[in-house]
Amino acid sequence: MKPASLVLGVALSLAFAGCARREPKVIGNDGPAVAVRAVAVQREIVPARLETSGTVRAVQRATIAAKVSGVIASLPLALGQSVEAGDVLLTIAASELAERVAQVRAQLLETERELARERTLQASGAGTIDAVKSLEDRLAQTQAALREAETLRSYATVRAPFAGVVARKHVEAGDFAVPGAPLLQLDGRDAFEIETGLPESLAASLAPGAVLEIGFAGSAEPLRATLAELSSAADPATRTVTAKLAVPAGAPVRAGQFVRVLVPSAPVTMLLVPANAVATFGQMERVFVVGENGRASLRLVKTGARVGDRVQVVSGLDAADRVVISPSSLRDGQPLILTP
Repeated sequence: MKPASLVLGVALSLAFAGCARREPKVIGNDGPAVAVRAVAVQREIVPARLETSGTVRAVQRATIAAKVSGVIASLPLALGQSVEAGDVLLTIAASELAERVAQVRAQLLETERELARERTLQASGAGTIDAVKSLEDRLAQTQAALREAETLRSYATVRAPFAGVVARKHVEAGDFAVPGAPLLQLDGRDAFEIETGLPESLAASLAPGAVLEIGFAGSAEPLRATLAELSSAADPATRTVTAKLAVPAGAPVRAGQFVRVLVPSAPVTMLLVPANAVATFGQMERVFVVGENGRASLRLVKTGARVGDRVQVVSGLDAADRVVISPSSLRDGQPLILTP
């Protein structure tokens, strides 16, 4: 009896051990089925926009030039420094102008004394009217010469014509200033505009008052600017038309900044998929589509323009395909469970 009992105990032990080692069921050779959401690729007609480059410029800007010659005695400003209207930008050492003012003032005092004496003589009958008239004319000429000399002397102190920012410095202290030569560039800091060249074919459909979208670095949302000026002539070399767009007050732009101007063009037909359906792997772009057997099928695609939260697929998909949303952990051939 003991051998039979021993055999029965061993059999029962093996049976229980087999139940304890039961492995989870694996579906197929490509991993377990995974629940995903999928959407159909859509073919839509969307308004197309052509992108062209533009530059932000201050509406009020000036190149400050010298009116008198001389060595620049002081230039305390730095690039980007703000100034107010009437602030001193630089001074020019022109001692001969101060000497000219002193000389003319001395001539004016002498003429005034002579005129006063001649008028006294005329009143006493010892002078003549012609002598008084001649001295009055000389006095008027000397007064005009003094005003001219004082104006020239004032040019040695260069002041800001308006409130703005020093955008460029053409000279430094110690350089020699020449009349007409640029010294500084001053840009206004309140109002800005965008200058761009619009393609001739698209400019014909635009008119002042049109609103265009502007994209620039550091801003997720495009800026809307109004077309303020549009040239009537095209550049024969580039076949573009110069346009200026008014930037809304308070927009986060600065003079000299590069921007992208989006110009409406003829509508185009696109294949669109959600942007989060496209994953990148190195230099490649890929999506997973729902295959006929309910498994994930890897496709390499090429994308184009972005339209809101969707992206254009130039190649790799057809309008009948269904793409998987957020396919980061999928493998090619893995079974899919589609969820709403």
